[in-house]
Amino acid sequence: AEWGHPSDNLGGILATADWLSRAAVASGRPPLKVHDVLTAMIKAHEIQGCIALENSFNKVGLDHVILVKVASTAVVAKMLGLTREQTLNAVSLAWVDGQALRTYRHFPNAGSRKSWAAGDATSRAVRLALIAQTGEMGYPSVLTAKVWGFYDSLFRGNPFKFQRAYGSYVMENILFKISFPAEFHSQTAVEAAMTINGLMKAAGKSAADITSVKIRTHEACIRIIDKKGPLGNPADRDHCIQYMVAVPLIFGRLTARDYEDDVASDPAIDALREKIVCVEDPAFTIDYHDPSKRSIANALTVEFKDGSKFDEIVVEYPIGHARRRTDGIPLLIEKFKINLARIFSADQQKEILDVSMDYKKLSQMAVNEYVDLYVNKAYKAK
Repeated sequence: AEWGHPSDNLGGILATADWLSRAAVASGRPPLKVHDVLTAMIKAHEIQGCIALENSFNKVGLDHVILVKVASTAVVAKMLGLTREQTLNAVSLAWVDGQALRTYRHFPNAGSRKSWAAGDATSRAVRLALIAQTGEMGYPSVLTAKVWGFYDSLFRGNPFKFQRAYGSYVMENILFKISFPAEFHSQTAVEAAMTINGLMKAAGKSAADITSVKIRTHEACIRIIDKKGPLGNPADRDHCIQYMVAVPLIFGRLTARDYEDDVASDPAIDALREKIVCVEDPAFTIDYHDPSKRSIANALTVEFKDGSKFDEIVVEYPIGHARRRTDGIPLLIEKFKINLARIFSADQQKEILDVSMDYKKLSQMAVNEYVDLYVNKAYKAK
């Protein structure tokens, strides 16, 4: 029902764990271990995810970062040692807070706030937990109060529904964004477009020869990223499936740079966008909502000026899906290495990797010491 990025909770959780650890060391007490951070992250994934499974916030115009705020507040409250009553107060403060609208994720206002909205939410969560720690009161019927409660004010009078108890389902089935910097509903479409680009090269064809592209997809994809008309900025482009399919069909790639103005100004992209049409396949929508599948399927059919067309390319699960872990984990590790190499020296990369790839060593490491590994020594030396 609702998408989100539970990893966003790491902002508030890691910052709190680091602060608590440094304060503990300064007063002669043992710091938190990375194991504590991992446990906290599992809890945050489950809180955010189990609410998201059956409750659509985007359908009422609210952004999913509301769940980052709620999950981070609950978990940080636990980390701070709040009582049950204080924790309830803190979580109620998260629900009663003004909530972020999805305005900044959609035409005509898609913008850069979507890049920092979750950071804002998780930092706000820490603040709310700290306020509750001082004795600030809570609001017991914040969800259910008639007229003024969350359900009536912001959720069209509907109470939350739950598919399952909190456990480990969300963490075990989490999706990793590995292959492409693209909104998740488009990941399989982009993968299919890359395959088609290779087929076109082998057949001596190019994107200029294309007359039409049909994307057979699921309802959420159409509702969230099916866009026509001008795209004003990178944030607008990375939430447009036509753009994210056109670029790999033309260039055989999709990178973060491809959303920038210098690439987007190529007239070939908009020309091809106009030829791309999305059509809902009810079976894809059913599988998208099926808890045992959670597919994010897209299927592309491309037709050419000479009357020919390729067989439909269907991709049901993105590379980061639980059903493709064997394919995905090595690529995820490689992505981690690439990102480290962009910032740190070879020696510092090795130091971080040696710990991060050894679970026993990592889980028992003091949080403050692990965070220190990410202080750029080259920058510090300057």
